[in-house]
Amino acid sequence: MTPDILYLLIILLVTVILFITELFRVDVIAIIAMLSLVWVGILTPSEAFSGFSSNAVMSIIGVMIIGYGVEKSGLMRSVSRPIIKIAGKSENKLTALISLAVGGISSFLQNIGAAALFLPALRRIAKEADIPVSRLLMPMGFAAILGGTVTMVGSGPMILLNDLLQNADIKTFNLFGSTPIGLTLLVSGILYFLFIGKHLLPRREITEKCKDRRQKLIDTLDLHTTVNLFCIAGGCPLIGKTREEAQLWKKYNLNLLALSEEKELTYAPWRMTRFTAGQELAVLGKQEDVERFSKDFSLEPCSSHRHFSEIMNPETAGFAELIILPRAGIVGKSFREIRFRKTFDVEPVILIRGNSEKRGDFADIPLAPGDIIIVYSLWEKIEQFKKNEDFIVPTPVEFQPRCKRKALWAGLTLAGVIMGVVAGVKLPLILLTGAVVLILSKTVSIDEAYRAVDWRTLFLLAGLIPLGIAMEKTGTAVLLSQQMMTLVTGSPVPVLLLAIALLTTLFTLFMSNIAATVLLVPLVVNIAQTAGIDPGAAAMLVAVCAANSFILPTHQVNAFLMSPGGYRTKDYLKAGGGMSIVFLIVSVTFIYLFFL
Repeated sequence: MTPDILYLLIILLVTVILFITELFRVDVIAIIAMLSLVWVGILTPSEAFSGFSSNAVMSIIGVMIIGYGVEKSGLMRSVSRPIIKIAGKSENKLTALISLAVGGISSFLQNIGAAALFLPALRRIAKEADIPVSRLLMPMGFAAILGGTVTMVGSGPMILLNDLLQNADIKTFNLFGSTPIGLTLLVSGILYFLFIGKHLLPRREITEKCKDRRQKLIDTLDLHTTVNLFCIAGGCPLIGKTREEAQLWKKYNLNLLALSEEKELTYAPWRMTRFTAGQELAVLGKQEDVERFSKDFSLEPCSSHRHFSEIMNPETAGFAELIILPRAGIVGKSFREIRFRKTFDVEPVILIRGNSEKRGDFADIPLAPGDIIIVYSLWEKIEQFKKNEDFIVPTPVEFQPRCKRKALWAGLTLAGVIMGVVAGVKLPLILLTGAVVLILSKTVSIDEAYRAVDWRTLFLLAGLIPLGIAMEKTGTAVLLSQQMMTLVTGSPVPVLLLAIALLTTLFTLFMSNIAATVLLVPLVVNIAQTAGIDPGAAAMLVAVCAANSFILPTHQVNAFLMSPGGYRTKDYLKAGGGMSIVFLIVSVTFIYLFFL
Protein backbone atom coordinates (compact mmCIF):
# COMPACT_ATOMS: atom_id res chain seq x y z
CA MET A 1 0.00 0.00 0.00
CA THR A 2 1.47 3.34 -1.07
CA PRO A 3 1.43 6.46 1.16
CA ASP A 4 -1.10 8.13 -1.21
CA ILE A 5 -3.54 5.23 -0.77
CA LEU A 6 -3.12 5.38 3.00
CA TYR A 7 -3.71 9.15 3.06
CA LEU A 8 -6.78 8.77 0.85
CA LEU A 9 -8.29 6.04 3.03
CA ILE A 10 -7.81 8.26 6.09
CA ILE A 11 -9.50 11.20 4.31
CA LEU A 12 -12.38 8.93 3.25
CA LEU A 13 -12.82 7.63 6.79
CA VAL A 14 -12.79 11.13 8.31
CA THR A 15 -15.23 12.35 5.67
CA VAL A 16 -17.68 9.54 6.43
CA ILE A 17 -17.39 10.20 10.19
CA LEU A 18 -18.06 13.91 9.64
CA PHE A 19 -21.07 13.11 7.45
CA ILE A 20 -22.52 10.81 10.10
CA THR A 21 -21.84 13.09 13.08
CA GLU A 22 -22.88 16.23 11.15
CA LEU A 23 -20.19 18.20 12.96
CA PHE A 24 -20.19 20.62 10.02
CA ARG A 25 -22.61 21.25 7.17
CA VAL A 26 -22.33 18.72 4.35
CA ASP A 27 -21.01 21.24 1.83
CA VAL A 28 -18.30 22.35 4.28
CA ILE A 29 -17.30 18.70 4.82
CA ALA A 30 -17.03 18.18 1.05
CA ILE A 31 -14.84 21.28 0.67
CA ILE A 32 -12.59 20.09 3.54
CA ALA A 33 -12.19 16.71 1.80
CA MET A 34 -11.41 18.40 -1.53
CA LEU A 35 -8.77 20.71 -0.04
CA SER A 36 -7.21 17.89 1.99
CA LEU A 37 -6.52 15.94 -1.20
CA VAL A 38 -4.45 18.88 -2.48
CA TRP A 39 -2.58 19.57 0.76
CA VAL A 40 -1.45 15.93 1.11
CA GLY A 41 -0.27 15.94 -2.51
CA ILE A 42 -2.70 13.39 -3.95
CA LEU A 43 -4.32 15.82 -6.41
CA THR A 44 -3.19 18.99 -8.10
CA PRO A 45 -5.32 22.13 -7.55
CA SER A 46 -6.71 21.88 -11.09
CA GLU A 47 -7.75 18.26 -10.49
CA ALA A 48 -9.34 19.12 -7.15
CA PHE A 49 -11.30 22.05 -8.55
CA SER A 50 -12.40 20.20 -11.69
CA GLY A 51 -15.62 19.23 -9.94
CA PHE A 52 -16.94 22.77 -10.41
CA SER A 53 -16.93 22.29 -14.18
CA SER A 54 -18.16 18.70 -14.12
CA ASN A 55 -21.19 17.53 -16.06
CA ALA A 56 -23.08 16.84 -12.83
CA VAL A 57 -22.62 20.36 -11.44
CA MET A 58 -23.41 22.06 -14.76
CA SER A 59 -26.51 19.89 -15.16
CA ILE A 60 -27.80 20.78 -11.71
CA ILE A 61 -27.33 24.51 -12.34
CA GLY A 62 -29.46 24.21 -15.46
CA VAL A 63 -32.02 22.03 -13.72
CA MET A 64 -32.43 24.45 -10.81
CA ILE A 65 -33.05 27.43 -13.09
CA ILE A 66 -35.50 25.50 -15.27
CA GLY A 67 -37.29 24.16 -12.19
CA TYR A 68 -37.62 27.68 -10.80
CA GLY A 69 -38.97 28.99 -14.11
CA VAL A 70 -41.51 26.18 -14.42
CA GLU A 71 -42.67 26.71 -10.84
CA LYS A 72 -42.88 30.50 -11.23
CA SER A 73 -44.91 30.26 -14.44
CA GLY A 74 -47.63 28.23 -12.72
CA LEU A 75 -47.29 25.49 -15.32
CA MET A 76 -47.14 22.75 -12.67
CA ARG A 77 -50.66 23.52 -11.46
CA SER A 78 -51.97 21.53 -14.42
CA VAL A 79 -49.80 18.59 -13.29
CA SER A 80 -50.60 18.77 -9.58
CA ARG A 81 -54.38 19.02 -9.91
CA PRO A 82 -55.02 15.62 -11.55
CA ILE A 83 -52.65 13.92 -9.09
CA ILE A 84 -54.47 15.48 -6.13
CA LYS A 85 -57.78 14.56 -7.74
CA ILE A 86 -56.75 10.88 -8.04
CA ALA A 87 -54.83 10.45 -4.79
CA GLY A 88 -56.60 13.03 -2.63
CA LYS A 89 -54.66 13.92 0.51
CA SER A 90 -53.55 10.37 1.29
CA GLU A 91 -49.79 10.28 1.87
CA ASN A 92 -49.54 6.62 0.81
CA LYS A 93 -51.48 7.16 -2.42
CA LEU A 94 -49.46 10.28 -3.28
CA THR A 95 -46.18 8.46 -2.56
CA ALA A 96 -47.13 5.52 -4.79
CA LEU A 97 -48.51 7.64 -7.64
CA ILE A 98 -45.65 10.15 -7.69
CA SER A 99 -42.99 7.44 -7.40
CA LEU A 100 -44.49 5.45 -10.28
CA ALA A 101 -44.68 8.56 -12.45
CA VAL A 102 -41.12 9.70 -11.73
CA GLY A 103 -39.74 6.16 -11.96
CA GLY A 104 -41.39 5.73 -15.35
CA ILE A 105 -39.99 9.04 -16.62
CA SER A 106 -36.54 8.22 -15.24
CA SER A 107 -36.43 4.95 -17.16
CA PHE A 108 -35.91 6.99 -20.33
CA LEU A 109 -34.49 10.26 -18.95
CA GLN A 110 -31.48 10.85 -16.70
CA ASN A 111 -32.65 10.48 -13.10
CA ILE A 112 -31.54 13.97 -12.03
CA GLY A 113 -33.64 15.43 -14.86
CA ALA A 114 -36.70 13.41 -13.91
CA ALA A 115 -36.45 14.41 -10.25
CA ALA A 116 -35.77 18.07 -10.94
CA LEU A 117 -38.50 18.53 -13.53
CA PHE A 118 -41.07 17.00 -11.17
CA LEU A 119 -39.92 18.95 -8.09
CA PRO A 120 -42.11 22.07 -8.68
CA ALA A 121 -45.24 19.93 -9.06
CA LEU A 122 -44.41 17.92 -5.94
CA ARG A 123 -43.94 21.09 -3.86
CA ARG A 124 -47.38 22.31 -4.90
CA ILE A 125 -48.92 18.88 -4.27
CA ALA A 126 -47.43 18.83 -0.75
CA LYS A 127 -48.89 22.27 -0.01
CA GLU A 128 -52.33 21.43 -1.35
CA ALA A 129 -52.42 18.10 0.49
CA ASP A 130 -51.04 19.71 3.67
CA ILE A 131 -48.25 17.11 3.90
CA PRO A 132 -44.66 18.09 4.82
CA VAL A 133 -42.64 17.99 1.62
CA SER A 134 -39.99 15.94 3.46
CA ARG A 135 -42.46 13.02 3.48
CA LEU A 136 -42.69 12.96 -0.33
CA LEU A 137 -39.37 14.19 -1.72
CA MET A 138 -37.11 11.33 -0.64
CA PRO A 139 -39.41 8.58 -1.99
CA MET A 140 -39.64 10.53 -5.24
CA GLY A 141 -35.85 10.91 -5.44
CA PHE A 142 -35.24 7.23 -4.71
CA ALA A 143 -37.84 6.31 -7.36
CA ALA A 144 -35.97 8.47 -9.88
CA ILE A 145 -32.74 6.60 -9.08
CA LEU A 146 -34.45 3.20 -9.26
CA GLY A 147 -36.18 4.14 -12.50
CA GLY A 148 -32.77 4.45 -14.13
CA THR A 149 -32.41 0.66 -13.94
CA VAL A 150 -35.64 -0.11 -15.83
CA THR A 151 -34.18 0.26 -19.34
CA MET A 152 -30.71 0.19 -20.85
CA VAL A 153 -30.87 3.96 -21.52
CA GLY A 154 -32.13 5.06 -18.09
CA SER A 155 -28.74 5.88 -16.55
CA GLY A 156 -25.08 6.23 -17.43
CA PRO A 157 -24.01 2.77 -16.16
CA MET A 158 -26.82 1.05 -18.09
CA ILE A 159 -25.87 2.88 -21.29
CA LEU A 160 -22.19 2.08 -20.77
CA LEU A 161 -22.72 -1.60 -19.94
CA ASN A 162 -23.29 -2.81 -23.51
CA ASP A 163 -20.12 -1.05 -24.73
CA LEU A 164 -18.07 -2.76 -22.04
CA LEU A 165 -19.61 -6.16 -22.81
CA GLN A 166 -19.02 -5.67 -26.52
CA ASN A 167 -15.34 -4.90 -25.85
CA ALA A 168 -15.11 -8.18 -23.89
CA ASP A 169 -16.83 -10.06 -26.73
CA ILE A 170 -19.84 -10.91 -24.55
CA LYS A 171 -23.46 -10.89 -25.69
CA THR A 172 -25.11 -7.51 -25.11
CA PHE A 173 -28.59 -6.70 -23.79
CA ASN A 174 -31.47 -5.19 -25.77
CA LEU A 175 -33.26 -1.97 -24.72
CA PHE A 176 -35.47 -3.79 -22.22
CA GLY A 177 -32.87 -6.31 -21.05
CA SER A 178 -32.86 -4.82 -17.55
CA THR A 179 -36.62 -4.18 -17.36
CA PRO A 180 -37.55 -7.25 -15.24
CA ILE A 181 -35.02 -6.49 -12.52
CA GLY A 182 -35.49 -2.70 -12.83
CA LEU A 183 -39.28 -2.88 -12.44
CA THR A 184 -38.89 -5.26 -9.50
CA LEU A 185 -36.52 -2.81 -7.82
CA LEU A 186 -38.84 0.15 -8.50
CA VAL A 187 -41.89 -1.64 -7.10
CA SER A 188 -39.86 -2.89 -4.13
CA GLY A 189 -38.74 0.67 -3.40
CA ILE A 190 -42.33 1.96 -3.48
CA LEU A 191 -43.54 -0.86 -1.22
CA TYR A 192 -40.64 -0.18 1.14
CA PHE A 193 -41.79 3.42 1.66
CA LEU A 194 -45.44 2.43 1.97
CA PHE A 195 -44.82 -0.06 4.77
CA ILE A 196 -41.39 0.56 6.37
CA GLY A 197 -39.70 3.68 5.02
CA LYS A 198 -42.56 6.01 5.95
CA HIS A 199 -41.75 5.37 9.62
CA LEU A 200 -38.14 6.45 8.99
CA LEU A 201 -38.87 9.64 7.06
CA PRO A 202 -38.67 12.95 8.92
CA ARG A 203 -41.80 15.05 9.34
CA ARG A 204 -40.00 18.31 8.84
CA GLU A 205 -41.68 21.51 7.72
CA ILE A 206 -39.49 23.71 5.56
CA THR A 207 -39.17 27.11 7.16
CA GLU A 208 -40.75 29.84 5.07
CA LYS A 209 -40.12 33.36 6.36
CA CYS A 210 -43.25 34.76 4.74
CA LYS A 211 -45.37 31.97 6.17
CA ASP A 212 -43.89 32.45 9.64
CA ARG A 213 -44.52 36.21 9.54
CA ARG A 214 -48.15 35.73 8.48
CA GLN A 215 -48.73 33.09 11.15
CA LYS A 216 -47.22 35.37 13.79
CA LEU A 217 -49.60 38.12 12.69
CA ILE A 218 -52.58 35.75 13.00
CA ASP A 219 -51.49 34.48 16.42
CA THR A 220 -50.62 37.89 17.88
CA LEU A 221 -53.90 39.55 16.90
CA ASP A 222 -56.06 36.47 17.43
CA LEU A 223 -57.34 36.64 13.85
CA HIS A 224 -59.96 34.17 12.71
CA THR A 225 -58.96 32.34 9.56
CA THR A 226 -62.03 30.19 8.81
CA VAL A 227 -64.07 31.53 5.88
CA ASN A 228 -67.78 30.63 6.05
CA LEU A 229 -69.95 30.50 2.92
CA PHE A 230 -73.69 31.22 2.81
CA CYS A 231 -76.41 31.42 0.16
CA ILE A 232 -79.22 34.03 0.25
CA ALA A 233 -82.49 32.28 -0.58
CA GLY A 234 -85.76 33.95 -1.53
CA GLY A 235 -87.53 35.51 1.45
CA CYS A 236 -84.30 35.94 3.43
CA PRO A 237 -84.52 38.96 5.83
CA LEU A 238 -81.10 40.09 4.55
CA ILE A 239 -82.45 40.90 1.07
CA GLY A 240 -82.47 44.62 0.31
CA LYS A 241 -80.11 45.59 3.16
CA THR A 242 -76.57 46.94 2.96
CA ARG A 243 -73.87 45.58 5.28
CA GLU A 244 -74.33 48.67 7.51
CA GLU A 245 -78.08 48.21 7.70
CA ALA A 246 -77.57 44.54 8.55
CA GLN A 247 -75.15 45.68 11.29
CA LEU A 248 -72.60 43.22 10.03
CA TRP A 249 -69.81 44.96 12.01
CA LYS A 250 -71.63 46.65 14.89
CA LYS A 251 -73.77 43.70 16.03
CA TYR A 252 -72.02 40.63 14.62
CA ASN A 253 -68.32 41.67 14.34
CA LEU A 254 -68.09 40.02 10.91
CA ASN A 255 -66.26 40.89 7.72
CA LEU A 256 -67.67 40.28 4.25
CA LEU A 257 -64.72 39.10 2.13
CA ALA A 258 -66.45 38.39 -1.17
CA LEU A 259 -69.85 38.25 -2.83
CA SER A 260 -70.85 36.10 -5.81
CA GLU A 261 -73.85 36.89 -7.98
CA GLU A 262 -74.67 35.33 -11.38
CA LYS A 263 -71.08 34.10 -11.85
CA GLU A 264 -69.71 37.58 -11.08
CA LEU A 265 -67.39 37.63 -8.05
CA THR A 266 -66.71 40.83 -6.10
CA TYR A 267 -63.96 40.98 -3.50
CA ALA A 268 -64.45 43.25 -0.45
CA PRO A 269 -67.82 44.56 -1.74
CA TRP A 270 -68.55 48.25 -1.22
CA ARG A 271 -70.47 49.09 1.96
CA MET A 272 -73.42 50.38 -0.06
CA THR A 273 -73.83 47.12 -2.01
CA ARG A 274 -77.26 45.63 -1.27
CA PHE A 275 -77.92 41.95 -0.70
CA THR A 276 -80.23 40.19 -3.16
CA ALA A 277 -81.67 36.70 -3.53
CA GLY A 278 -79.31 34.19 -5.13
CA GLN A 279 -76.12 35.82 -3.88
CA GLU A 280 -73.39 33.78 -2.17
CA LEU A 281 -71.36 35.31 0.66
CA ALA A 282 -67.88 34.64 2.06
CA VAL A 283 -67.87 35.77 5.71
CA LEU A 284 -64.99 35.94 8.21
CA GLY A 285 -65.32 36.09 12.01
CA LYS A 286 -65.73 34.16 15.26
CA GLN A 287 -67.69 30.95 14.86
CA GLU A 288 -70.31 31.93 17.46
CA ASP A 289 -70.87 35.29 15.72
CA VAL A 290 -71.13 33.58 12.34
CA GLU A 291 -73.73 31.13 13.68
CA ARG A 292 -75.74 33.96 15.27
CA PHE A 293 -75.69 35.93 12.01
CA SER A 294 -76.77 32.96 9.89
CA LYS A 295 -79.57 32.09 12.33
CA ASP A 296 -80.93 35.66 12.56
CA PHE A 297 -81.12 36.01 8.78
CA SER A 298 -82.05 32.38 7.93
CA LEU A 299 -78.96 31.88 5.75
CA GLU A 300 -78.18 28.52 4.17
CA PRO A 301 -74.60 27.17 4.02
CA CYS A 302 -73.25 26.90 0.46
CA SER A 303 -72.64 23.35 -0.71
CA SER A 304 -69.96 24.35 -3.23
CA HIS A 305 -66.74 26.35 -2.77
CA ARG A 306 -65.94 26.75 -6.46
CA HIS A 307 -66.59 30.53 -6.58
CA PHE A 308 -64.50 31.26 -3.50
CA SER A 309 -61.59 28.83 -3.98
CA GLU A 310 -59.01 31.63 -4.25
CA ILE A 311 -60.19 33.71 -1.28
CA MET A 312 -60.14 30.56 0.91
CA ASN A 313 -56.70 29.35 -0.21
CA PRO A 314 -53.76 30.58 1.96
CA GLU A 315 -51.55 30.35 -1.12
CA THR A 316 -53.61 33.00 -2.90
CA ALA A 317 -55.19 35.06 -0.07
CA GLY A 318 -54.66 36.05 3.55
CA PHE A 319 -54.02 38.77 6.11
CA ALA A 320 -51.51 41.59 5.64
CA GLU A 321 -50.35 44.73 7.44
CA LEU A 322 -50.49 48.17 5.84
CA ILE A 323 -48.63 51.04 7.54
CA ILE A 324 -49.62 54.62 6.66
CA LEU A 325 -46.59 56.80 5.93
CA PRO A 326 -46.06 60.35 7.21
CA ARG A 327 -47.30 63.00 4.76
CA ALA A 328 -49.40 60.37 2.98
CA GLY A 329 -52.23 61.82 0.90
CA ILE A 330 -54.85 59.85 2.85
CA VAL A 331 -53.81 61.21 6.28
CA GLY A 332 -56.79 62.93 7.90
CA LYS A 333 -59.30 61.12 5.66
CA SER A 334 -61.59 58.30 6.77
CA PHE A 335 -62.11 54.91 5.14
CA ARG A 336 -65.52 56.16 4.02
CA GLU A 337 -64.06 59.25 2.36
CA ILE A 338 -61.44 57.34 0.38
CA ARG A 339 -63.91 54.50 -0.35
CA PHE A 340 -61.27 52.03 0.80
CA ARG A 341 -63.02 48.80 -0.23
CA LYS A 342 -64.22 50.06 -3.58
CA THR A 343 -60.79 51.53 -4.41
CA PHE A 344 -58.53 48.66 -3.33
CA ASP A 345 -60.75 45.50 -3.25
CA VAL A 346 -59.47 44.55 0.22
CA GLU A 347 -61.41 44.08 3.47
CA PRO A 348 -60.10 46.10 6.47
CA VAL A 349 -60.34 43.96 9.60
CA ILE A 350 -58.48 45.88 12.34
CA LEU A 351 -57.22 49.46 12.76
CA ILE A 352 -54.25 49.70 15.15
CA ARG A 353 -53.16 53.08 16.55
CA GLY A 354 -50.45 52.94 19.17
CA ASN A 355 -51.52 50.39 21.77
CA SER A 356 -55.21 50.49 20.85
CA GLU A 357 -57.08 48.23 18.43
CA LYS A 358 -60.33 49.02 16.70
CA ARG A 359 -62.38 46.16 15.26
CA GLY A 360 -65.77 46.19 13.60
CA ASP A 361 -66.90 49.49 12.05
CA PHE A 362 -64.15 52.12 11.99
CA ALA A 363 -65.24 53.69 8.70
CA ASP A 364 -65.41 57.26 10.02
CA ILE A 365 -62.14 57.41 11.97
CA PRO A 366 -59.63 59.78 10.29
CA LEU A 367 -56.39 58.04 9.41
CA ALA A 368 -53.11 59.18 11.00
CA PRO A 369 -49.42 58.60 10.18
CA GLY A 370 -48.20 55.29 11.62
CA ASP A 371 -51.66 53.72 11.69
CA ILE A 372 -51.57 49.98 10.95
CA ILE A 373 -54.45 48.50 8.96
CA ILE A 374 -54.89 44.73 8.99
CA VAL A 375 -56.60 43.69 5.78
CA TYR A 376 -57.71 40.43 4.18
CA SER A 377 -57.84 39.82 0.43
CA LEU A 378 -56.13 38.08 -2.48
CA TRP A 379 -52.37 38.46 -2.48
CA GLU A 380 -52.58 40.05 -5.93
CA LYS A 381 -54.85 42.76 -4.49
CA ILE A 382 -52.52 43.34 -1.55
CA GLU A 383 -49.54 43.46 -3.90
CA GLN A 384 -50.85 46.74 -5.37
CA PHE A 385 -50.14 48.58 -2.11
CA LYS A 386 -46.40 48.11 -2.70
CA LYS A 387 -46.69 50.58 -5.57
CA ASN A 388 -48.74 53.06 -3.52
CA GLU A 389 -46.70 55.87 -1.95
CA ASP A 390 -49.11 56.18 0.98
CA PHE A 391 -48.39 52.71 2.41
CA ILE A 392 -45.66 50.32 3.52
CA VAL A 393 -46.43 46.58 3.34
CA PRO A 394 -44.25 44.80 5.96
CA THR A 395 -46.02 41.45 5.48
CA PRO A 396 -44.16 39.33 2.89
CA VAL A 397 -46.30 38.78 -0.19
CA GLU A 398 -45.09 36.06 -2.58
CA PHE A 399 -47.49 36.83 -5.37
CA GLN A 400 -46.59 35.85 -8.91
CA PRO A 401 -49.04 37.24 -11.46
CA ARG A 402 -50.24 34.63 -13.88
CA CYS A 403 -48.78 35.12 -17.30
CA LYS A 404 -49.79 32.92 -20.20
CA ARG A 405 -46.72 34.01 -22.16
CA LYS A 406 -44.36 32.83 -19.39
CA ALA A 407 -46.27 29.59 -18.96
CA LEU A 408 -46.01 29.01 -22.72
CA TRP A 409 -42.25 29.63 -22.74
CA ALA A 410 -41.77 27.40 -19.70
CA GLY A 411 -43.80 24.62 -21.34
CA LEU A 412 -41.94 24.88 -24.66
CA THR A 413 -38.57 24.93 -22.89
CA LEU A 414 -39.48 21.91 -20.79
CA ALA A 415 -40.65 20.00 -23.86
CA GLY A 416 -37.49 20.97 -25.74
CA VAL A 417 -35.27 19.78 -22.90
CA ILE A 418 -37.05 16.44 -22.70
CA MET A 419 -36.81 15.91 -26.49
CA GLY A 420 -33.14 16.88 -26.40
CA VAL A 421 -32.38 14.36 -23.66
CA VAL A 422 -34.28 11.61 -25.49
CA ALA A 423 -32.40 12.48 -28.68
CA GLY A 424 -29.11 11.96 -26.87
CA VAL A 425 -27.92 15.55 -26.42
CA LYS A 426 -25.48 15.86 -23.52
CA LEU A 427 -27.42 16.62 -20.33
CA PRO A 428 -25.49 19.75 -19.20
CA LEU A 429 -25.66 21.22 -22.70
CA ILE A 430 -29.42 20.83 -23.11
CA LEU A 431 -30.21 21.90 -19.52
CA LEU A 432 -28.06 25.04 -19.59
CA THR A 433 -29.48 25.88 -23.02
CA GLY A 434 -32.99 25.57 -21.57
CA ALA A 435 -32.03 27.84 -18.66
CA VAL A 436 -30.69 30.49 -21.06
CA VAL A 437 -33.90 30.30 -23.13
CA LEU A 438 -35.95 31.06 -20.02
CA ILE A 439 -33.69 34.03 -19.23
CA LEU A 440 -33.79 35.41 -22.78
CA SER A 441 -37.56 35.01 -22.95
CA LYS A 442 -37.81 36.97 -19.64
CA THR A 443 -39.61 34.06 -18.00
CA VAL A 444 -36.82 34.21 -15.40
CA SER A 445 -34.68 37.28 -14.75
CA ILE A 446 -30.93 36.86 -14.47
CA ASP A 447 -31.09 37.82 -10.77
CA GLU A 448 -33.78 35.19 -10.19
CA ALA A 449 -31.63 32.63 -12.00
CA TYR A 450 -28.74 33.24 -9.62
CA ARG A 451 -31.07 33.03 -6.62
CA ALA A 452 -32.57 29.78 -7.95
CA VAL A 453 -29.21 28.01 -7.70
CA ASP A 454 -28.66 26.23 -4.38
CA TRP A 455 -24.96 26.76 -3.84
CA ARG A 456 -24.82 24.31 -0.93
CA THR A 457 -25.77 21.49 -3.30
CA LEU A 458 -23.21 22.58 -5.89
CA PHE A 459 -20.34 22.77 -3.39
CA LEU A 460 -21.34 19.39 -1.96
CA LEU A 461 -21.12 17.72 -5.36
CA ALA A 462 -18.07 19.67 -6.57
CA GLY A 463 -16.25 18.81 -3.33
CA LEU A 464 -16.99 15.08 -3.51
CA ILE A 465 -16.12 14.55 -7.18
CA PRO A 466 -12.35 14.84 -6.49
CA LEU A 467 -12.62 11.88 -4.09
CA GLY A 468 -13.57 9.68 -7.04
CA ILE A 469 -10.73 11.13 -9.11
CA ALA A 470 -8.30 10.40 -6.26
CA MET A 471 -9.55 6.80 -5.93
CA GLU A 472 -8.76 6.19 -9.60
CA LYS A 473 -5.49 8.15 -9.68
CA THR A 474 -3.94 6.47 -6.61
CA GLY A 475 -5.13 2.98 -7.56
CA THR A 476 -7.17 2.74 -4.34
CA ALA A 477 -10.26 1.56 -6.19
CA VAL A 478 -8.35 -1.14 -8.05
CA LEU A 479 -6.61 -2.30 -4.87
CA LEU A 480 -9.84 -2.50 -2.86
CA SER A 481 -11.73 -4.32 -5.60
CA GLN A 482 -8.94 -6.84 -6.20
CA GLN A 483 -8.52 -7.55 -2.49
CA MET A 484 -12.23 -8.05 -1.95
CA MET A 485 -12.69 -10.23 -5.01
CA THR A 486 -9.69 -12.33 -3.97
CA LEU A 487 -11.34 -12.99 -0.62
CA VAL A 488 -14.55 -14.32 -2.17
CA THR A 489 -13.06 -16.23 -5.08
CA GLY A 490 -14.16 -19.85 -4.78
CA SER A 491 -17.11 -18.93 -2.55
CA PRO A 492 -20.70 -20.08 -3.35
CA VAL A 493 -22.33 -18.09 -6.18
CA PRO A 494 -24.74 -16.14 -3.91
CA VAL A 495 -21.81 -15.00 -1.76
CA LEU A 496 -19.86 -13.95 -4.86
CA LEU A 497 -22.86 -11.97 -6.19
CA LEU A 498 -23.38 -10.29 -2.83
CA ALA A 499 -19.70 -9.29 -2.73
CA ILE A 500 -20.01 -7.74 -6.21
CA ALA A 501 -23.15 -5.85 -5.16
CA LEU A 502 -21.57 -4.58 -1.93
CA LEU A 503 -18.36 -3.49 -3.63
CA THR A 504 -20.28 -1.58 -6.33
CA THR A 505 -22.47 0.05 -3.68
CA LEU A 506 -19.38 1.14 -1.71
CA PHE A 507 -17.69 2.64 -4.76
CA THR A 508 -20.74 4.58 -5.94
CA LEU A 509 -20.94 6.37 -2.58
CA PHE A 510 -17.63 8.16 -3.26
CA MET A 511 -17.08 8.10 -7.00
CA SER A 512 -19.27 8.51 -10.05
CA ASN A 513 -21.38 5.49 -10.90
CA ILE A 514 -19.97 5.54 -14.43
CA ALA A 515 -16.40 5.40 -13.14
CA ALA A 516 -17.34 2.57 -10.78
CA THR A 517 -18.92 0.66 -13.68
CA VAL A 518 -15.90 1.16 -15.95
CA LEU A 519 -13.58 -0.04 -13.18
CA LEU A 520 -15.58 -3.03 -11.94
CA VAL A 521 -17.17 -4.59 -15.05
CA PRO A 522 -13.88 -5.91 -16.57
CA LEU A 523 -12.79 -7.24 -13.16
CA VAL A 524 -16.15 -8.88 -12.48
CA VAL A 525 -16.29 -10.41 -15.96
CA ASN A 526 -12.93 -12.15 -15.37
CA ILE A 527 -14.00 -13.42 -11.93
CA ALA A 528 -17.34 -14.68 -13.32
CA GLN A 529 -15.61 -16.56 -16.13
CA THR A 530 -13.22 -18.13 -13.60
CA ALA A 531 -16.16 -19.10 -11.35
CA GLY A 532 -18.05 -20.59 -14.30
CA ILE A 533 -21.04 -18.22 -14.15
CA ASP A 534 -22.55 -15.97 -16.83
CA PRO A 535 -20.26 -12.90 -17.08
CA GLY A 536 -23.07 -10.87 -18.64
CA ALA A 537 -25.25 -11.44 -15.57
CA ALA A 538 -22.42 -10.45 -13.22
CA ALA A 539 -21.80 -7.29 -15.28
CA MET A 540 -25.54 -6.51 -15.19
CA LEU A 541 -25.39 -6.71 -11.39
CA VAL A 542 -22.61 -4.11 -11.37
CA ALA A 543 -24.55 -1.71 -13.63
CA VAL A 544 -27.73 -2.13 -11.57
CA CYS A 545 -25.99 -1.78 -8.19
CA ALA A 546 -24.33 1.42 -9.38
CA ALA A 547 -27.76 2.91 -8.58
CA ASN A 548 -27.63 1.71 -4.95
CA SER A 549 -26.57 5.07 -3.55
CA PHE A 550 -29.08 5.92 -0.85
CA ILE A 551 -27.13 5.93 2.43
CA LEU A 552 -25.35 9.28 1.98
CA PRO A 553 -26.37 12.45 0.13
CA THR A 554 -23.52 11.93 -2.33
CA HIS A 555 -25.63 10.89 -5.31
CA GLN A 556 -26.56 13.94 -7.37
CA VAL A 557 -30.31 13.31 -6.94
CA ASN A 558 -29.95 13.02 -3.15
CA ALA A 559 -27.76 16.12 -3.02
CA PHE A 560 -30.22 18.04 -5.18
CA LEU A 561 -33.21 17.19 -2.95
CA MET A 562 -31.41 17.67 0.36
CA SER A 563 -32.12 21.40 0.64
CA PRO A 564 -35.72 21.42 -0.70
CA GLY A 565 -36.58 18.54 1.63
CA GLY A 566 -34.73 19.95 4.63
CA TYR A 567 -32.94 16.62 4.97
CA ARG A 568 -29.90 15.81 7.08
CA THR A 569 -27.32 13.08 6.65
CA LYS A 570 -28.98 11.00 9.38
CA ASP A 571 -32.23 11.01 7.37
CA TYR A 572 -30.43 9.30 4.48
CA LEU A 573 -28.71 6.90 6.87
CA LYS A 574 -32.06 5.84 8.33
CA ALA A 575 -34.37 5.70 5.31
CA GLY A 576 -31.56 5.08 2.79
CA GLY A 577 -30.02 2.34 4.90
CA GLY A 578 -33.22 0.31 4.80
CA MET A 579 -33.59 1.00 1.08
CA SER A 580 -30.03 -0.21 0.45
CA ILE A 581 -30.72 -3.50 2.23
CA VAL A 582 -33.89 -4.04 0.19
CA PHE A 583 -31.96 -3.17 -2.98
CA LEU A 584 -29.18 -5.65 -2.25
CA ILE A 585 -31.57 -8.49 -1.40
CA VAL A 586 -33.77 -7.93 -4.47
CA SER A 587 -30.95 -7.40 -6.98
CA VAL A 588 -28.77 -10.32 -5.87
CA THR A 589 -31.75 -12.69 -5.57
CA PHE A 590 -33.15 -11.68 -8.96
CA ILE A 591 -29.80 -12.07 -10.76
CA TYR A 592 -29.22 -15.45 -9.10
CA LEU A 593 -32.70 -16.85 -9.89
CA PHE A 594 -33.40 -15.42 -13.34
CA PHE A 595 -30.09 -14.47 -14.99
CA LEU A 596 -27.87 -17.42 -14.05
